[in-house]
Amino acid sequence: MKSQENFILAIESSCDDTSAAVLCNDKVLSNVVATQHIHEQYGGVVPELASRAHQQNIVPVVHQALAKANIDKKHLSAIAFTRGPGLMGSLLVGTSFAKSLALGLGIPLIEVNHMQAHILAHFIKDENQTSPSFPFLAMTLSGGHTQIVQVNANFDMEILGQTLDDAVGEAFDKSAKLLGLPYPGGPLIDKYAQEGNPKAFPFPKPKVDGLNFSFSGLKTSILYFVQKKVRENPRFIEENLNDICASIQFTILEILMDKLKLAVKQTGIKQITIGGGVAANSGIRARLKEAENSLGWKTYTPKFEYCTDNAAMIGIVGYLKFLEKDFAAQNIAAKARYTL
Repeated sequence: MKSQENFILAIESSCDDTSAAVLCNDKVLSNVVATQHIHEQYGGVVPELASRAHQQNIVPVVHQALAKANIDKKHLSAIAFTRGPGLMGSLLVGTSFAKSLALGLGIPLIEVNHMQAHILAHFIKDENQTSPSFPFLAMTLSGGHTQIVQVNANFDMEILGQTLDDAVGEAFDKSAKLLGLPYPGGPLIDKYAQEGNPKAFPFPKPKVDGLNFSFSGLKTSILYFVQKKVRENPRFIEENLNDICASIQFTILEILMDKLKLAVKQTGIKQITIGGGVAANSGIRARLKEAENSLGWKTYTPKFEYCTDNAAMIGIVGYLKFLEKDFAAQNIAAKARYTL
C-alpha cells in the first residue's frame, strides 16, 4: 500500500441523516446515507427520535461504507466526525462512536464543523466537479443556516452576513406546510414552481441592513396571504399551487441574489460557491448560471449528493486537517451551537 494513501473514515450525524464515507486523500471511495423517514408523519425532525434512529443506523452505515470502499478498518489513517452545529442528541451518537473507534484502532480523531464542511465540499476530487481558487464567497443554504462567508483559505473564513431569524430551508419547508405539502416540503415547492408563474403573487421582501437575512416576515406574509385567499375560495391552493410555489420561490431567490450581489460589490470577489441542502434547488442553480453570463461571476455548484447532509464533505475537511496534523483529544465534546 502506497504511503501517500491516507484513508479517512468520516461520520456525519448532525440532524436526521446518519452518514459514513471513506476517502482516499481527497477522493471519495464511498458515501453512504441512511435517511430517517419517521419524521415525515410529524412534519419536522423530532430530536429524540432522531438520536434513537442514529443509534440503530450508525453501525450498519459505517460497515457498509467500509465494504463499499473495499477498505479494512485496520488500513484507516484517521476518523473524522461532525462535532457541530446540530441537534445535541444526534451529534452525541456520532461523536461517541468516532471517539471509541479511533481509540480502539489507535488512530487520530479529527473534529469537523458541519458548516465548514458544506463550504469545503467543493474540494472533493471529482471529474464532474471543479474547485474554486481563494478567495471566494460561499453562500451556505440549509434548514438551520443562511450565511455569506468570505473564504480566504481552507481554514480562514469570515462570516459577512447571516440570518437574523429563520434559515432559508426553514422558510421553504414552513411555506410548504402552509400549503398542505408533506415534509420535507422545500423540494416540492421547487418542483411545482417549475410549472408556475413566478410573478403571479407578489410577496414583500424584508428590508435588512448589510448582508444579513431575515425570513420570518416573509413566512408571516405567506401565512396571511394563504388564509385570506382560502377564506375567499376554499379550493384556492389546489387551483393555484404551481403559481403560489413559483411566487414563493421567486421571492426567496430574489432575497438571496440581492445579498449576493451586494457581497460581490463590497468585496470585489466574483467567485461564488453554494452549499447546504437548499443548494440542490434548481432555481438558485439557474440564477447563478445566469449571473455568470450577465454579471461576469464564476459560480460553483456542488453535486447533489454533496448538498444535503453527507459524510463525504466531513471527510474532505478531515483529510485537509489530517495534512496539518490538526487532531482532536479524546475528551472533546459535541457542540450544538458551533460557529465558523
